[in-house]
Amino acid sequence: MNWSNWIYLGAGIALGMVFRQLFGRPSNVLSSSSPVAPLAEQDMQPISQQLQQTQLAYLMAREMSLFKAGFLARTTHELRSPFNGLIGLHQLILSDLCEDPAEEREFIAQAHERTLKLLKLMDEILNVARAEHGTNKLDIQPRPLAQILEEVHDLTYMLAANRNFPLQLLPADPEIYVLTDYLWLRQVLISLIDTAITQMEEGSICISSSTLPTNNFVNIWLDLPTHAISWSEPIDLLKFEDQLTQIDQKNAALSPGMRLLINQTLVEVMGGKLEILPLTIVKESSQQLTRLQISIPLVIPEAELL
Repeated sequence: MNWSNWIYLGAGIALGMVFRQLFGRPSNVLSSSSPVAPLAEQDMQPISQQLQQTQLAYLMAREMSLFKAGFLARTTHELRSPFNGLIGLHQLILSDLCEDPAEEREFIAQAHERTLKLLKLMDEILNVARAEHGTNKLDIQPRPLAQILEEVHDLTYMLAANRNFPLQLLPADPEIYVLTDYLWLRQVLISLIDTAITQMEEGSICISSSTLPTNNFVNIWLDLPTHAISWSEPIDLLKFEDQLTQIDQKNAALSPGMRLLINQTLVEVMGGKLEILPLTIVKESSQQLTRLQISIPLVIPEAELL
């Protein structure tokens, strides 16, 4: 062999030894008979927490997926009934079933009125969708909680008084500030109270608030009669289309379940949470109550951050 062949041979031997060192160690380790040391208990705790967080994230994503599907199905249902009313009126006119021009004009006026109401419903839903998507920028600023609750009480007090329903407000601490969009939060509270009043047969409403030292949220409580909250409407309407209650085509208003979902979405966009807590029984009046809890971020003073 000439000198070049010897060079190639030496280089091959050197590369073989390098590959043996690189890939031979894991096989030696795996083939060794020494047992693998088990993970310590302190090492298992972080792994268990990560698994729990992953499972919780999966369940939340699944629930949100069902919520989105239910929201879309409910929106379609809410808009379908007013459209059916408009189609019915136009069919009467186009089929020449009106007795005289005056009745035909009356049907046209009714169709126009329902169209305006339908447009209002669509605007409500679009405003929520834009806020959730980020198109409508929220004005998130520190706001005094006591002022918001007092304004809500002033705007809804007469609605309850006209139907002989007591509306009580437990004053909040004037030094408590919440981080929220003032107009949206006020609108959510008014909507929840107004919906409850329209559903109530008897009872009272109480507005209160609470803070916990270990929690950076303020809880706004609305204690309502249990019958004033829509429990029968499912979230996933794709499976329960036959069980839906038709809304009044003449009024063309959103159903209580739809308004609850809209308010829940708005609260989540503001960084909070709307929950329905288990019912309680007031012994004095034997009244069954359900608590709507709105959790809003609390403004932490700078002195506590230092």
